[in-house]
Amino acid sequence: LFRSAAAGRLAGDLARVAEALAGPRPAPAYHLTFGGFDTHARQAQTHAALLGELGAALHEFQTTLRRAGRADSVLTMVYSEFGRQLAENGTRGTDHGTAGPVFLLGGGVEAGLFGAAPDLDALEAGQLRPTVDFRQVYATVLERWYGLAARPVLGEGYDLVRCL
Repeated sequence: LFRSAAAGRLAGDLARVAEALAGPRPAPAYHLTFGGFDTHARQAQTHAALLGELGAALHEFQTTLRRAGRADSVLTMVYSEFGRQLAENGTRGTDHGTAGPVFLLGGGVEAGLFGAAPDLDALEAGQLRPTVDFRQVYATVLERWYGLAARPVLGEGYDLVRCL
């Protein structure tokens, strides 16, 4: 049984995934949620604490996988269901926006940042223009990680991203 030393619910959830991965019949995919990032007010401290918890939980999960000899056979993908606006609102938070990061972790992931840096001089109605469509990342994971064709799932037009 894997125990989480990191504080927080996410670390405990990831410890249970690590336990399932060590079992005789692990599932091909697990989906966890980690809420609280919808910070429309007083964002700075809340956001910092959430990112700290996320970082600690992911570090512990990767360490557990490495110790179990599974780090190269597990891909972790972290994404947000929405981006954030650049400008702070009147309550010291940010509202929903157009662009957000996607993080991939694992032994098969190519290190680095992918996509162009957002152009702060070329906003659309005050919003960032995403430089990588999240469906490109999904297509890459489907094809390069799972060995599945992305087209039946996502349709046409999603170039793969150089990350796996």
